[in-house]
Amino acid sequence: MGTRRGVTDRSAQNGRVREAVTSARRIVVKIGSSSLTTATGGLDDARVDALVDTLGGLAAAGREVVLVSSGAIAAGLAPLRLPRRPRDLATQQAAASVGQGLLIGRYAAAFARHGRTVGQVLLTVDDVTRRAHYRNAYRTLRKLLDLRAVPIVNENDTVATEEIRFGDNDRLAALVAALVDADLLVLLSDVDALWTGNPARPGSTRITEVHGEGDLAGVDIGGAGRAGVGTGGMVTKVEAARIATGFGIPVVLTAAPLAASALAGEPVGTYFHPSSRRPAARLFWLAHATAPRGRLHLDPGAVQAVVGRRKSLLPAGITAVDGAFTAGDPVDLVDTAGAPVARGLVNYDAVELPGLLGRSTSELAAALGPAYEREVVHRDDLVLL
Repeated sequence: MGTRRGVTDRSAQNGRVREAVTSARRIVVKIGSSSLTTATGGLDDARVDALVDTLGGLAAAGREVVLVSSGAIAAGLAPLRLPRRPRDLATQQAAASVGQGLLIGRYAAAFARHGRTVGQVLLTVDDVTRRAHYRNAYRTLRKLLDLRAVPIVNENDTVATEEIRFGDNDRLAALVAALVDADLLVLLSDVDALWTGNPARPGSTRITEVHGEGDLAGVDIGGAGRAGVGTGGMVTKVEAARIATGFGIPVVLTAAPLAASALAGEPVGTYFHPSSRRPAARLFWLAHATAPRGRLHLDPGAVQAVVGRRKSLLPAGITAVDGAFTAGDPVDLVDTAGAPVARGLVNYDAVELPGLLGRSTSELAAALGPAYEREVVHRDDLVLL
């Protein structure tokens, strides 16, 4: 009886997973460099065609598809006679400038066979961390989908500097999924699923579903997969899954050759269950799509007020300021040990704050005018980390 109940429960759960996948109307698919290119660089036409055939079928069925594709730098290696992915930024940017045209051209030709137009959307971190840019990116993607085009998103490697890089497209894909309010995020790799350890090692087992952090306890997500052409790994994919599921978006992680099976709801790869409640988009943006421009050090009383009582941050509770930021920038609020406890949009420039620290707002208003009676970070512009 116990076995039968277990089989029944498992079957019902598999059915719910399949339903979540097959009913998704707006899908973001991310594919890595190693799944698109040969070991020596250059695009693998068969792999590109196989992916596009799967996604073209989804589009033909009336589902909206956004493709986040790596591969620009890798595609530029062979034409530039570069034997491996360069380490210096200038050569990476040169390879990207050559490879990006090849990549989007190849996608355009492949999707044309399915009667679909593609639109290239190149993003930097600033495009999804600064609110105005974030809205612009949303409008572009939304209009492309409305026009029945397939947006092809990639990091703008030709201009991104070390300071404004995502570093990998997994995080970018999760942020894009939240940006377009996707129903499903699919992360395609050269590894077929999340495993308890390196799949090549004896004793490692495949994890079919992740319901929360408890399912990841003891999982070794160190390097696995083909090295040399990509920048991501299993660590970045799990972090992308955390971001997306935290926004209420389910995630499927599997190998690129299994994309069609995964999107058909078959039990391949690893399924990450979404959180039951979707947070406010603005707070999600603040927590995951921003990079802090500075740090505000809080005394214990301010930490308790902000974290425990969800209060606004006032000048009296700040002991020190780091960074060069302006009013409206995101900053981290850190405790006495220097650990970030919250992130918020600051109401003052960095150069203004040192003279305000430790003073009450009424004192500041009396000495400097009513403009200084405002919070340093208002609670509506603050998210706990």
